[in-house]
Amino acid sequence: MVNGEVPAVKLRAWWARRQWLDGGRHRGASAAQVLAATGWARATGGAAPYLGLFARAGLRRAEVDAALAALEVQELPAARGRTYLLPAEDFALGLAAGAGSVETELGAAERQLGVTRDEIEQLCLAVTELLSPVDPLTAKELHARLGPAVRSLGEAGRRRGVATTLPPALGLLQSRGLARRVPVGGRLDRQSHGYLRWDRPVHGEAADLARRYFAWAAPASVRHFRWFSGFGAATAKAALAPLGLVRLPGSELLMPPELVDEFAGFTVPAEPAYALLAAADGLHLLHRDLPRLVDPRDADRPVPASRNGASRDRASRSGASRSGAHQSGRHGWGEQGGRPLGEETDPRTHLVVDRGRIIGFWEYDPELRELVHELFVPMTPGLRAAIDAVEAFVREDLGDARGSGPDSPRSRAPRLAALRAQEK
Repeated sequence: MVNGEVPAVKLRAWWARRQWLDGGRHRGASAAQVLAATGWARATGGAAPYLGLFARAGLRRAEVDAALAALEVQELPAARGRTYLLPAEDFALGLAAGAGSVETELGAAERQLGVTRDEIEQLCLAVTELLSPVDPLTAKELHARLGPAVRSLGEAGRRRGVATTLPPALGLLQSRGLARRVPVGGRLDRQSHGYLRWDRPVHGEAADLARRYFAWAAPASVRHFRWFSGFGAATAKAALAPLGLVRLPGSELLMPPELVDEFAGFTVPAEPAYALLAAADGLHLLHRDLPRLVDPRDADRPVPASRNGASRDRASRSGASRSGAHQSGRHGWGEQGGRPLGEETDPRTHLVVDRGRIIGFWEYDPELRELVHELFVPMTPGLRAAIDAVEAFVREDLGDARGSGPDSPRSRAPRLAALRAQEK
Protein backbone atom coordinates (compact mmCIF):
# COMPACT_ATOMS: atom_id res chain seq x y z
CA MET A 1 0.00 0.00 0.00
CA VAL A 2 0.96 3.66 0.10
CA ASN A 3 1.94 5.79 3.04
CA GLY A 4 -0.45 8.57 3.99
CA GLU A 5 -3.54 9.58 2.09
CA VAL A 6 -4.02 8.14 -1.40
CA PRO A 7 -3.87 10.90 -4.06
CA ALA A 8 -7.23 11.70 -5.63
CA VAL A 9 -5.74 11.50 -9.13
CA LYS A 10 -4.72 7.89 -8.47
CA LEU A 11 -8.15 6.99 -7.14
CA ARG A 12 -9.88 8.51 -10.15
CA ALA A 13 -7.63 6.73 -12.62
CA TRP A 14 -8.06 3.42 -10.77
CA TRP A 15 -11.85 3.73 -10.76
CA ALA A 16 -11.75 4.42 -14.50
CA ARG A 17 -9.57 1.37 -15.09
CA ARG A 18 -11.88 -0.88 -13.07
CA GLN A 19 -14.76 0.52 -15.11
CA TRP A 20 -13.00 -0.39 -18.38
CA LEU A 21 -12.65 3.29 -19.30
CA ASP A 22 -8.92 3.15 -19.86
CA GLY A 23 -8.35 3.33 -23.57
CA GLY A 24 -10.30 0.63 -25.34
CA ARG A 25 -8.52 -2.45 -23.95
CA HIS A 26 -11.81 -4.36 -23.95
CA ARG A 27 -13.05 -3.76 -27.48
CA GLY A 28 -14.97 -6.81 -28.63
CA ALA A 29 -16.27 -7.87 -25.23
CA SER A 30 -19.95 -8.79 -25.12
CA ALA A 31 -22.60 -6.75 -23.33
CA ALA A 32 -22.89 -9.47 -20.67
CA GLN A 33 -19.13 -9.49 -20.11
CA VAL A 34 -19.02 -5.72 -19.69
CA LEU A 35 -21.87 -5.71 -17.18
CA ALA A 36 -20.43 -8.63 -15.20
CA ALA A 37 -17.03 -6.94 -14.92
CA THR A 38 -17.99 -3.29 -14.43
CA GLY A 39 -21.42 -3.41 -12.80
CA TRP A 40 -25.09 -3.30 -13.61
CA ALA A 41 -26.08 -0.37 -15.82
CA ARG A 42 -28.87 1.88 -14.57
CA ALA A 43 -31.76 1.76 -17.03
CA THR A 44 -34.04 4.81 -16.96
CA GLY A 45 -35.52 4.74 -20.45
CA GLY A 46 -32.63 6.79 -21.78
CA ALA A 47 -29.42 6.14 -23.69
CA ALA A 48 -27.18 5.42 -20.68
CA PRO A 49 -26.79 1.64 -21.22
CA TYR A 50 -25.96 2.10 -24.90
CA LEU A 51 -23.48 4.90 -24.22
CA GLY A 52 -21.81 2.95 -21.43
CA LEU A 53 -21.41 -0.22 -23.48
CA PHE A 54 -20.11 1.76 -26.45
CA ALA A 55 -17.56 3.58 -24.26
CA ARG A 56 -16.27 0.36 -22.70
CA ALA A 57 -16.36 -2.16 -25.54
CA GLY A 58 -17.33 -0.28 -28.71
CA LEU A 59 -20.67 -2.13 -28.84
CA ARG A 60 -23.18 -0.83 -31.36
CA ARG A 61 -26.91 -0.66 -30.65
CA ALA A 62 -27.70 -3.68 -32.86
CA GLU A 63 -25.29 -5.83 -30.83
CA VAL A 64 -26.82 -4.73 -27.52
CA ASP A 65 -30.36 -5.22 -28.81
CA ALA A 66 -29.44 -8.72 -30.01
CA ALA A 67 -28.04 -9.57 -26.56
CA LEU A 68 -31.30 -8.32 -25.02
CA ALA A 69 -33.40 -10.42 -27.40
CA ALA A 70 -31.28 -13.50 -26.64
CA LEU A 71 -31.70 -12.95 -22.87
CA GLU A 72 -27.95 -12.56 -22.43
CA VAL A 73 -28.82 -9.29 -20.68
CA GLN A 74 -32.11 -8.05 -19.28
CA GLU A 75 -33.69 -5.02 -17.63
CA LEU A 76 -34.75 -6.08 -14.13
CA PRO A 77 -35.79 -4.47 -10.84
CA ALA A 78 -32.60 -4.96 -8.84
CA ALA A 79 -30.80 -2.97 -6.13
CA ARG A 80 -33.20 -0.64 -4.25
CA GLY A 81 -35.93 -1.89 -6.57
CA ARG A 82 -34.52 0.29 -9.36
CA THR A 83 -34.29 -0.98 -12.92
CA TYR A 84 -30.83 -2.03 -14.11
CA LEU A 85 -29.49 -3.84 -17.14
CA LEU A 86 -27.98 -7.09 -15.83
CA PRO A 87 -26.03 -10.00 -17.34
CA ALA A 88 -27.73 -13.40 -17.26
CA GLU A 89 -25.37 -14.70 -14.57
CA ASP A 90 -26.73 -12.05 -12.19
CA PHE A 91 -30.47 -12.32 -12.90
CA ALA A 92 -31.20 -14.33 -9.75
CA LEU A 93 -29.07 -12.10 -7.52
CA GLY A 94 -30.48 -8.90 -9.00
CA LEU A 95 -34.05 -10.02 -8.40
CA ALA A 96 -33.19 -11.03 -4.83
CA ALA A 97 -31.54 -7.65 -4.25
CA GLY A 98 -34.68 -5.82 -5.34
CA ALA A 99 -37.28 -8.00 -3.64
CA GLY A 100 -37.16 -6.15 -0.34
CA SER A 101 -37.92 -2.81 -1.99
CA VAL A 102 -40.94 -4.28 -3.78
CA GLU A 103 -42.27 -5.63 -0.48
CA THR A 104 -41.71 -2.24 1.17
CA GLU A 105 -43.64 -0.47 -1.58
CA LEU A 106 -46.47 -2.99 -1.32
CA GLY A 107 -46.58 -2.48 2.44
CA ALA A 108 -46.85 1.27 1.92
CA ALA A 109 -49.72 0.74 -0.52
CA GLU A 110 -51.49 -1.43 2.07
CA ARG A 111 -51.13 1.21 4.77
CA GLN A 112 -51.81 4.34 2.73
CA LEU A 113 -54.01 3.27 -0.18
CA GLY A 114 -56.22 0.58 1.31
CA VAL A 115 -54.70 -2.18 -0.83
CA THR A 116 -54.75 -5.68 0.64
CA ARG A 117 -52.21 -8.42 0.12
CA ASP A 118 -54.91 -10.89 -0.89
CA GLU A 119 -56.21 -8.47 -3.52
CA ILE A 120 -52.76 -8.11 -5.10
CA GLU A 121 -52.08 -11.86 -4.96
CA GLN A 122 -55.37 -12.57 -6.73
CA LEU A 123 -54.52 -9.99 -9.37
CA CYS A 124 -51.09 -11.57 -9.81
CA LEU A 125 -52.78 -14.89 -10.61
CA ALA A 126 -55.07 -13.22 -13.14
CA VAL A 127 -52.14 -11.45 -14.82
CA THR A 128 -50.14 -14.69 -14.99
CA GLU A 129 -52.99 -16.42 -16.81
CA LEU A 130 -52.97 -13.70 -19.47
CA LEU A 131 -49.23 -13.44 -20.03
CA SER A 132 -47.50 -15.31 -22.83
CA PRO A 133 -43.81 -16.24 -22.95
CA VAL A 134 -43.47 -14.86 -26.50
CA ASP A 135 -46.07 -12.15 -27.14
CA PRO A 136 -45.76 -9.22 -24.72
CA LEU A 137 -48.78 -7.34 -23.41
CA THR A 138 -48.53 -3.71 -22.40
CA ALA A 139 -49.94 -2.51 -19.10
CA LYS A 140 -52.75 -0.82 -21.03
CA GLU A 141 -53.63 -4.08 -22.78
CA LEU A 142 -53.52 -5.99 -19.51
CA HIS A 143 -55.77 -3.42 -17.86
CA ALA A 144 -58.32 -3.75 -20.65
CA ARG A 145 -58.36 -7.55 -20.49
CA LEU A 146 -58.47 -7.72 -16.70
CA GLY A 147 -61.46 -5.40 -16.48
CA PRO A 148 -62.89 -5.05 -12.97
CA ALA A 149 -60.10 -7.16 -11.49
CA VAL A 150 -58.03 -3.96 -11.59
CA ARG A 151 -59.18 -1.35 -9.08
CA SER A 152 -58.61 2.38 -9.25
CA LEU A 153 -56.74 3.83 -6.26
CA GLY A 154 -58.24 7.28 -6.73
CA GLU A 155 -56.58 10.61 -6.20
CA ALA A 156 -54.41 9.32 -3.35
CA GLY A 157 -52.96 6.69 -5.67
CA ARG A 158 -52.36 9.15 -8.48
CA ARG A 159 -50.46 11.42 -6.12
CA ARG A 160 -48.18 8.50 -5.29
CA GLY A 161 -47.83 7.48 -8.93
CA VAL A 162 -49.90 4.30 -8.49
CA ALA A 163 -53.21 4.92 -10.21
CA THR A 164 -54.49 1.33 -9.99
CA THR A 165 -53.69 -1.99 -8.33
CA LEU A 166 -52.00 -3.25 -11.52
CA PRO A 167 -48.52 -1.70 -10.98
CA PRO A 168 -48.05 -3.35 -7.55
CA ALA A 169 -49.07 -6.71 -9.02
CA LEU A 170 -46.69 -6.36 -11.95
CA GLY A 171 -43.90 -5.30 -9.60
CA LEU A 172 -44.48 -8.31 -7.40
CA LEU A 173 -44.50 -10.71 -10.36
CA GLN A 174 -41.25 -9.26 -11.67
CA SER A 175 -39.55 -9.50 -8.28
CA ARG A 176 -40.52 -13.19 -8.10
CA GLY A 177 -39.10 -13.92 -11.55
CA LEU A 178 -42.57 -14.77 -12.88
CA ALA A 179 -42.86 -11.89 -15.35
CA ARG A 180 -40.33 -9.79 -17.19
CA ARG A 181 -40.71 -6.36 -18.69
CA VAL A 182 -39.41 -5.94 -22.24
CA PRO A 183 -39.10 -2.72 -24.26
CA VAL A 184 -41.49 -2.46 -27.18
CA GLY A 185 -39.40 -2.62 -30.33
CA GLY A 186 -36.47 -4.13 -28.43
CA ARG A 187 -34.79 -0.78 -27.68
CA LEU A 188 -33.58 0.21 -24.23
CA ASP A 189 -33.99 3.94 -24.83
CA ARG A 190 -37.77 3.79 -25.12
CA GLN A 191 -40.46 4.18 -22.46
CA SER A 192 -43.00 1.75 -23.93
CA HIS A 193 -42.87 -1.72 -22.41
CA GLY A 194 -44.70 -5.00 -22.53
CA TYR A 195 -44.76 -7.96 -20.14
CA LEU A 196 -43.98 -11.61 -20.77
CA ARG A 197 -44.49 -14.70 -18.66
CA TRP A 198 -41.23 -15.89 -17.12
CA ASP A 199 -39.98 -18.51 -14.68
CA ARG A 200 -36.66 -17.45 -13.24
CA PRO A 201 -35.17 -18.44 -9.88
CA VAL A 202 -34.61 -15.71 -7.32
CA HIS A 203 -31.75 -16.26 -4.89
CA GLY A 204 -28.70 -14.59 -3.43
CA GLU A 205 -27.42 -13.26 -0.12
CA ALA A 206 -26.56 -9.72 0.91
CA ALA A 207 -22.90 -10.76 1.03
CA ASP A 208 -23.11 -11.87 -2.62
CA LEU A 209 -24.23 -8.39 -3.62
CA ALA A 210 -21.49 -6.82 -1.49
CA ARG A 211 -18.86 -9.00 -3.12
CA ARG A 212 -20.08 -8.00 -6.60
CA TYR A 213 -20.23 -4.35 -5.64
CA PHE A 214 -16.67 -4.10 -4.33
CA ALA A 215 -15.36 -5.95 -7.38
CA TRP A 216 -16.90 -3.21 -9.54
CA ALA A 217 -16.56 -0.11 -7.39
CA ALA A 218 -13.68 -0.51 -4.93
CA PRO A 219 -12.34 1.39 -3.22
CA ALA A 220 -15.69 2.45 -1.81
CA SER A 221 -17.06 3.31 1.60
CA VAL A 222 -19.82 1.69 3.61
CA ARG A 223 -21.86 4.78 2.78
CA HIS A 224 -21.33 4.18 -0.93
CA PHE A 225 -22.37 0.55 -0.62
CA ARG A 226 -25.48 1.44 1.37
CA TRP A 227 -26.48 3.95 -1.29
CA PHE A 228 -26.19 1.34 -4.04
CA SER A 229 -27.79 -1.55 -2.17
CA GLY A 230 -30.42 0.29 -0.15
CA PHE A 231 -29.42 -1.82 2.88
CA GLY A 232 -29.82 -0.55 6.41
CA ALA A 233 -26.79 -0.25 8.66
CA ALA A 234 -27.13 -3.69 10.27
CA THR A 235 -27.68 -5.54 6.97
CA ALA A 236 -24.77 -3.73 5.32
CA LYS A 237 -22.46 -4.54 8.24
CA ALA A 238 -23.38 -8.22 8.08
CA ALA A 239 -22.96 -8.28 4.29
CA LEU A 240 -19.47 -6.77 4.47
CA ALA A 241 -18.18 -8.90 7.32
CA PRO A 242 -17.17 -11.97 5.23
CA LEU A 243 -15.27 -9.85 2.69
CA GLY A 244 -12.31 -8.92 4.91
CA LEU A 245 -12.10 -5.46 3.37
CA VAL A 246 -8.97 -3.37 3.88
CA ARG A 247 -9.24 0.33 4.68
CA LEU A 248 -7.14 2.70 2.56
CA PRO A 249 -4.86 5.02 4.53
CA GLY A 250 -6.38 8.34 5.52
CA SER A 251 -9.87 7.58 4.23
CA GLU A 252 -13.10 5.67 4.77
CA LEU A 253 -12.59 3.77 1.52
CA LEU A 254 -12.44 -0.03 1.60
CA MET A 255 -10.74 -2.46 -0.76
CA PRO A 256 -11.05 -6.25 -1.19
CA PRO A 257 -7.81 -7.91 -0.03
CA GLU A 258 -7.26 -9.53 -3.44
CA LEU A 259 -6.97 -6.05 -5.02
CA VAL A 260 -4.68 -4.46 -2.44
CA ASP A 261 -1.35 -5.32 -4.08
CA GLU A 262 -2.62 -4.43 -7.55
CA PHE A 263 -3.81 -1.05 -6.31
CA ALA A 264 -0.52 -0.39 -4.48
CA GLY A 265 1.43 -0.99 -7.70
CA PHE A 266 -0.94 0.98 -9.90
CA THR A 267 0.31 4.22 -11.40
CA VAL A 268 -1.70 6.84 -13.23
CA PRO A 269 -1.32 6.37 -17.00
CA ALA A 270 0.61 9.13 -18.71
CA GLU A 271 -1.62 9.07 -21.77
CA PRO A 272 -5.20 10.38 -21.70
CA ALA A 273 -8.12 7.95 -21.94
CA TYR A 274 -11.14 9.95 -23.04
CA ALA A 275 -14.72 8.73 -22.75
CA LEU A 276 -18.11 10.37 -23.24
CA LEU A 277 -20.59 8.95 -20.75
CA ALA A 278 -24.21 9.39 -19.78
CA ALA A 279 -24.99 11.27 -16.59
CA ALA A 280 -26.26 7.99 -15.10
CA ASP A 281 -23.14 5.98 -15.94
CA GLY A 282 -21.79 3.60 -13.32
CA LEU A 283 -18.54 5.57 -13.00
CA HIS A 284 -20.65 8.06 -11.06
CA LEU A 285 -23.74 6.16 -10.01
CA LEU A 286 -22.13 3.17 -8.31
CA HIS A 287 -20.92 5.59 -5.62
CA ARG A 288 -23.19 8.57 -6.23
CA ASP A 289 -20.42 10.81 -4.92
CA LEU A 290 -19.81 13.20 -7.80
CA PRO A 291 -17.16 15.44 -6.15
CA ARG A 292 -14.69 12.52 -6.08
CA LEU A 293 -14.52 12.78 -9.91
CA VAL A 294 -14.03 16.56 -9.90
CA ASP A 295 -10.58 18.14 -9.92
CA PRO A 296 -10.34 20.96 -7.33
CA ARG A 297 -9.63 23.49 -10.09
CA ASP A 298 -13.05 22.66 -11.61
CA ALA A 299 -15.07 22.51 -8.39
CA ASP A 300 -16.48 26.04 -8.71
CA ARG A 301 -17.30 25.70 -12.41
CA PRO A 302 -21.04 26.33 -12.94
CA VAL A 303 -22.99 23.47 -14.47
CA PRO A 304 -25.16 24.01 -17.56
CA ALA A 305 -28.48 24.98 -15.95
CA SER A 306 -30.46 27.96 -17.14
CA ARG A 307 -33.87 29.59 -16.78
CA ASN A 308 -33.52 31.49 -20.03
CA GLY A 309 -31.74 28.82 -22.01
CA ALA A 310 -34.59 27.82 -24.30
CA SER A 311 -34.95 31.26 -25.87
CA ARG A 312 -31.18 31.68 -26.11
CA ASP A 313 -30.92 28.28 -27.76
CA ARG A 314 -33.37 29.27 -30.47
CA ALA A 315 -31.52 32.52 -31.03
CA SER A 316 -28.17 30.75 -31.23
CA ARG A 317 -29.07 28.21 -33.89
CA SER A 318 -28.35 30.49 -36.83
CA GLY A 319 -24.65 30.82 -36.04
CA ALA A 320 -23.66 28.38 -33.32
CA SER A 321 -21.03 25.78 -34.01
CA ARG A 322 -21.19 22.37 -32.39
CA SER A 323 -17.98 22.82 -30.43
CA GLY A 324 -17.76 24.04 -26.89
CA ALA A 325 -14.71 26.00 -25.84
CA HIS A 326 -11.89 25.44 -23.42
CA GLN A 327 -12.24 28.23 -20.90
CA SER A 328 -8.90 29.43 -19.57
CA GLY A 329 -9.38 31.24 -16.28
CA ARG A 330 -13.07 32.10 -16.79
CA HIS A 331 -16.38 30.29 -16.88
CA GLY A 332 -18.39 32.71 -18.98
CA TRP A 333 -21.85 31.53 -18.01
CA GLY A 334 -23.16 34.99 -17.11
CA GLU A 335 -26.82 34.95 -16.18
CA GLN A 336 -27.07 31.34 -17.32
CA GLY A 337 -24.83 30.20 -14.47
CA GLY A 338 -25.86 27.15 -12.47
CA ARG A 339 -24.68 25.52 -9.25
CA PRO A 340 -20.95 24.82 -8.85
CA LEU A 341 -19.98 21.39 -10.16
CA GLY A 342 -18.31 20.50 -6.87
CA GLU A 343 -21.62 20.89 -5.02
CA GLU A 344 -23.72 18.72 -7.32
CA THR A 345 -25.07 15.35 -6.21
CA ASP A 346 -25.76 14.13 -9.74
CA PRO A 347 -24.66 15.47 -13.14
CA ARG A 348 -27.16 17.65 -14.98
CA THR A 349 -25.58 16.79 -18.32
CA HIS A 350 -23.71 13.93 -19.88
CA LEU A 351 -20.01 13.88 -19.00
CA VAL A 352 -16.64 13.89 -20.76
CA VAL A 353 -14.02 12.11 -18.63
CA ASP A 354 -10.31 11.40 -18.79
CA ARG A 355 -8.79 8.81 -16.46
CA GLY A 356 -11.74 9.25 -14.12
CA ARG A 357 -11.70 13.04 -14.00
CA ILE A 358 -14.66 14.99 -15.34
CA ILE A 359 -13.22 17.26 -18.04
CA GLY A 360 -16.38 18.47 -19.74
CA PHE A 361 -20.13 18.41 -20.33
CA TRP A 362 -22.00 17.31 -23.43
CA GLU A 363 -25.49 16.92 -24.85
CA TYR A 364 -26.90 15.87 -28.21
CA ASP A 365 -29.13 18.06 -30.38
CA PRO A 366 -31.31 15.69 -32.44
CA GLU A 367 -32.70 18.53 -34.55
CA LEU A 368 -29.28 19.61 -35.79
CA ARG A 369 -27.91 16.05 -35.38
CA GLU A 370 -24.83 17.23 -33.55
CA LEU A 371 -23.06 16.85 -30.24
CA VAL A 372 -22.62 20.07 -28.26
CA HIS A 373 -20.03 20.31 -25.53
CA GLU A 374 -17.98 22.45 -23.17
CA LEU A 375 -14.50 21.31 -22.22
CA PHE A 376 -12.36 22.17 -19.22
CA VAL A 377 -9.15 21.24 -21.07
CA PRO A 378 -7.67 22.13 -24.47
CA MET A 379 -8.89 20.18 -27.47
CA THR A 380 -6.46 17.53 -28.70
CA PRO A 381 -6.63 15.17 -31.70
CA GLY A 382 -7.43 12.27 -29.36
CA LEU A 383 -10.23 14.16 -27.65
CA ARG A 384 -11.60 15.31 -30.99
CA ALA A 385 -11.63 11.71 -32.21
CA ALA A 386 -13.48 10.54 -29.09
CA ILE A 387 -16.12 13.26 -29.47
CA ASP A 388 -16.57 12.56 -33.18
CA ALA A 389 -16.94 8.82 -32.55
CA VAL A 390 -19.73 9.31 -30.00
CA GLU A 391 -21.46 11.90 -32.16
CA ALA A 392 -21.48 9.45 -35.07
CA PHE A 393 -22.68 6.62 -32.81
CA VAL A 394 -25.60 8.65 -31.48
CA ARG A 395 -26.52 9.96 -34.92
CA GLU A 396 -26.34 6.61 -36.69
CA ASP A 397 -27.49 4.17 -34.00
CA LEU A 398 -29.64 6.03 -31.49
CA GLY A 399 -30.95 9.21 -33.10
CA ASP A 400 -30.76 10.95 -29.71
CA ALA A 401 -28.99 10.61 -26.36
CA ARG A 402 -31.79 11.10 -23.86
CA GLY A 403 -30.70 11.17 -20.25
CA SER A 404 -33.84 9.40 -19.02
CA GLY A 405 -37.39 8.63 -20.07
CA PRO A 406 -38.76 12.16 -19.44
CA ASP A 407 -35.81 13.85 -21.18
CA SER A 408 -36.66 15.50 -24.51
CA PRO A 409 -35.09 17.98 -26.92
CA ARG A 410 -37.40 20.64 -25.49
CA SER A 411 -36.43 20.02 -21.87
CA ARG A 412 -32.79 19.85 -22.94
CA ALA A 413 -32.88 23.21 -24.73
CA PRO A 414 -31.55 25.25 -21.76
CA ARG A 415 -28.56 22.97 -21.42
CA LEU A 416 -27.86 23.06 -25.14
CA ALA A 417 -28.03 26.85 -25.07
CA ALA A 418 -25.70 27.05 -22.09
CA LEU A 419 -23.20 24.75 -23.77
CA ARG A 420 -23.37 26.70 -27.01
CA ALA A 421 -22.71 29.88 -25.07
CA GLN A 422 -19.20 28.51 -24.43
CA GLU A 423 -18.26 28.34 -28.10
CA LYS A 424 -15.21 30.20 -29.26
